[in-house]
Amino acid sequence: MPIKPLAFALTAVLGMSFTAPAFAQETREFSVSTVLSDAFPWGQAAEKWAELVSERSDGRLTLKVYPNAQLVSGDQTREFSAMRSGLIDMAVASTINWSPQVPELNLFSLPFLMPDEAAIDAITQGDTGKKIFAAIDKKGVMPLAWGENGFRELSNSKHPINSPADVQGLKVRVVGSPLFLDTFSTLGANPTQMSWADAKPALTTGAIDGQENPLSVFDVARVDQVGQSYLTLWHYMADPLIFGVNKKVWKSLPAADRDLLQQAAIDAGAWEIEKSRNELSETLVAIKERGVEVTELTPEQHQAFVDATAEVYTKWTPRIGAELVAEAQAAIAAR
Repeated sequence: MPIKPLAFALTAVLGMSFTAPAFAQETREFSVSTVLSDAFPWGQAAEKWAELVSERSDGRLTLKVYPNAQLVSGDQTREFSAMRSGLIDMAVASTINWSPQVPELNLFSLPFLMPDEAAIDAITQGDTGKKIFAAIDKKGVMPLAWGENGFRELSNSKHPINSPADVQGLKVRVVGSPLFLDTFSTLGANPTQMSWADAKPALTTGAIDGQENPLSVFDVARVDQVGQSYLTLWHYMADPLIFGVNKKVWKSLPAADRDLLQQAAIDAGAWEIEKSRNELSETLVAIKERGVEVTELTPEQHQAFVDATAEVYTKWTPRIGAELVAEAQAAIAAR
């Protein structure tokens, strides 16, 4: 009789010895949405994240990157909703594209709020950044880390832009954010919202005169080949990227895998930010060599644009949150 409990215990132990390794080796694959491919820093950030996660999990966790917003049929403004509903597991996303669902993200699109890279860091790496992440979390997506798409510069096919008066009447393609419409309308332009897939054909035919994008996009997408002969470095807004995860997916992961996923995102973001910033000078040289006329605003010219767009703050500060805007401005002033 005493042998039976021992036999039962031995059987249980043996059973565990066969099943535990199988459980430990369980593999999972997750979709990762991004708007641009790995020809651009944005897509490279997603690929770096996938690479680090695969290495650090010994291949147990796989992040499959889907560029060109293909998981939302090219409509990048639907990405956040698709993530929240579970159609997308993860994303490396633009603050602009998520701003319709998370109003606080419009902070980064306020014209001429951030004059330099140190100003971006003052927001993202401080208390303001933590509050923005809390707002994203509250809306149903788990934010993990920051990346960077860069300052958006203005190009056109008509003439150099040195002052607000030079923008008047220009037909400019902008992303799907009402704040962008307000900024360019305030400057007297005729802004038109359209996806990037539609923008290049419209630039080619002359249906629109100009566009605004980071230098990396202007360079890799060869925007100079579709009539964009004039480029103004005005740094009117910057576009941080966000590494995010669907809440249900996040909660399904054990704590160790959550830590792994987040640290990999932090490291991929830091790698991409440093890489993209270091490449800016070389990128600008390449653009100039193609015959693009580049205008760099003087402090006085820059201030004229700041003054001309001041009323945008009156409308948008209450929508973003007056306290958040004031905190961001204070952080920038103290940088």
